[in-house]
Amino acid sequence: MGDPRPLPPSLSPPYVAVIFTSRRTTAFDDEYSAMAERMEKLAAQQPGYLGLESARGSDRVGVTISYWRDRESARAWKNVAEHRGAQRLGRSQFYEWYRVRIAVVSEDWGHDN
Repeated sequence: MGDPRPLPPSLSPPYVAVIFTSRRTTAFDDEYSAMAERMEKLAAQQPGYLGLESARGSDRVGVTISYWRDRESARAWKNVAEHRGAQRLGRSQFYEWYRVRIAVVSEDWGHDN
């Protein structure tokens, strides 16, 4: 998933943030990288997709936030067949633990250099 990506500045609230926090296992690094790249590309093709931010620390704990136009778009992404397969692999091979949180973003501001 690489470097953190800034959220496109054209977004205006409200929108939905799906916050995925996890700790990666020490196994299956190549498979995980390929799957993460594939899921990022697949998510970007889904209706209602707005963007993605992701970071992982040296302790293998990471946070990925995907942004969606509304809850229905986020829920539809959760149920895409190929994504469901990736979820199963995540539980069985890629993650020691994970947590999913869904939030509605009501305010958004920042500073870009």
